[in-house]
Amino acid sequence: MFESIARTLFLLVSKSRLLKRAVSRYGTRGPHSFARRFIGGETFDELIATLHTLSHQGFSHTLNHLGEHVTSRDAAHTASADYLDTVDRVGLAGLPCKISVKLSQIGLETDRGLCVENLRQIVTAAKRHGGFVRIDMEGSALIDQTLEIFERVWADGHRNVGVVLQSYLYRTSADLERVLNLGARVRLVKGAYNEHPDIAYPLKADVDAAFVHLSHRLLREGTTPAFATHDPQMITAIRAFARDHGIGNEAFEFQMLYGVRRDLQMALLADGYAVRIYVPFGLEWFPYFMRRLAERPANVGFVIKSVLYEQRGS
Repeated sequence: MFESIARTLFLLVSKSRLLKRAVSRYGTRGPHSFARRFIGGETFDELIATLHTLSHQGFSHTLNHLGEHVTSRDAAHTASADYLDTVDRVGLAGLPCKISVKLSQIGLETDRGLCVENLRQIVTAAKRHGGFVRIDMEGSALIDQTLEIFERVWADGHRNVGVVLQSYLYRTSADLERVLNLGARVRLVKGAYNEHPDIAYPLKADVDAAFVHLSHRLLREGTTPAFATHDPQMITAIRAFARDHGIGNEAFEFQMLYGVRRDLQMALLADGYAVRIYVPFGLEWFPYFMRRLAERPANVGFVIKSVLYEQRGS
């Protein structure tokens, strides 16, 4: 009951232009502001500075230009153009060009053909800079279309493209088999959308068990798999399996959100693991942040705990 009310509240807040304007005036002001902690920057100059800092610390990165679920062809064109600009500017800055794209952001729900063409352009542009494009997975209603478009671009001969799979869905084991048969790269996440128990595990213990099982398959059969989690238990399970099966640290990577459990990020890096930071950036940080909380209201506590862990030095 509480989660339903909280989810509705966060979604309403995310659409409030008045609140967005008010909060945006102060939310990212200064390097220690709350929003700035979790967003790589509103401008390209801020973003480039953030990426240089991460690189200097030893982290790799993947970029997400904020925005999703566009409702017009013009908005899809604009989002695609923003990504093309991002690819070129990051590449020209001499930084690795790795980006994550939601297909709903570049036209999936408006014009599928346009979405495919936009994705092809982004993947081609990234390739010019030696870059890689990860297709983020969205709610269950878009999974089949997302996988079909991914396979279509893969069939064009593009190999600098990968996809995300979510352990909380019953279908993911079959989806993983489908992607492994291609030899494509997978980022494994738990999943945060509000899905019905008919299609997703309702209990955290079952989601965790599925994550561990799928991670084992990826470590055995995958191509440089990425495990996106801040859960110490999941990380411990992955490390133990890799160690017990003679799988080197260079064969996989951990991925974490910018600003979340920075202490854990540094600890993994110090232990010799590859750690990639998912860096959202752009002006749409307020609706992005509210939607993340709406997808899983427990994220409020998660963010607070993340800050407290670091302050306590855990």
